[in-house]
Amino acid sequence: MFPTSAERARFAHNPAKFIERAVRDYVAHSPNNRYSIFPDEPIWEEPLVGFADGYDPLFQQYKQIIGDFHVTPREALERYLRTGGLGERDLSSVSVISWILPAAARTRQSMRKSAPICSRRWNYARFEGQEFNFRLSRYLVVLLEGMGLIAVAPELTKWFEMVDLPGGKASRWSQRHIAYVAGLGTFGLSDGFITARGIAIRAGSVVCNLALPASPRPYAGFRSNCLFYSGAKCGKCIQRCPGGAISEKGHDKVKCFNYLIEMKEKARQAGLLPDYIGTDIIGCGFCQVGVPCESRIPLK
Repeated sequence: MFPTSAERARFAHNPAKFIERAVRDYVAHSPNNRYSIFPDEPIWEEPLVGFADGYDPLFQQYKQIIGDFHVTPREALERYLRTGGLGERDLSSVSVISWILPAAARTRQSMRKSAPICSRRWNYARFEGQEFNFRLSRYLVVLLEGMGLIAVAPELTKWFEMVDLPGGKASRWSQRHIAYVAGLGTFGLSDGFITARGIAIRAGSVVCNLALPASPRPYAGFRSNCLFYSGAKCGKCIQRCPGGAISEKGHDKVKCFNYLIEMKEKARQAGLLPDYIGTDIIGCGFCQVGVPCESRIPLK
């Protein structure tokens, strides 16, 4: 994909606006943003897009907050250059483009029921929707490289992996933590990420050697959007979790993962498994719907 002269001109005039428009247009018009089982329905609605300075101190702090295995944006570009044999490049400016993909209204509606097994729409959004997220990442990398930049989607690299910890698994590149730096939301009691479009979302990001204006972070702290931590004592996600993995103490990753395995077995016993996709799990997400933060930042 080679950018046209008109695209190059728009990019040169306002890179941030050009990139945001490119992400929005891809989500709006790509045929990949459709369910294979419901081809007339979009998986994701209009995205949110934010930018982060790759040298924001928070990225270095994540090595203490998450673990020293968590990669900074500069390290992501350096690994890409090294593994690709691309030599040294100017990394004096590094930015992260982060986006939020909100689940479609019908998908969320299908999950508001109280049931032990996720809906087919949710199941397909978990897998086909994540594949679309990967496609969006690849599209943006190619587009930026066409502009003469170095760009990488960390989640698609060979070094990306989940790390086993005593309390569950953690990522070398946490999309939610990246989105937090980019001003797109904060964390909730369930560990979900509460954005202006709610908590029923998926996130993605790309790193490039470009100076982009950092998006403001319109919150005081990393729990600001959650009613439970604002004194309202919401806790609706506790009631919604069929696996008992959420309590007033927070989210138990081990219990959550165990219920994911259990849910697939429940689907098999009910004779539903042929209708679902996925290998080890079929997905969950009851804590992300039927809650005040399902589709917005809840009013306090």
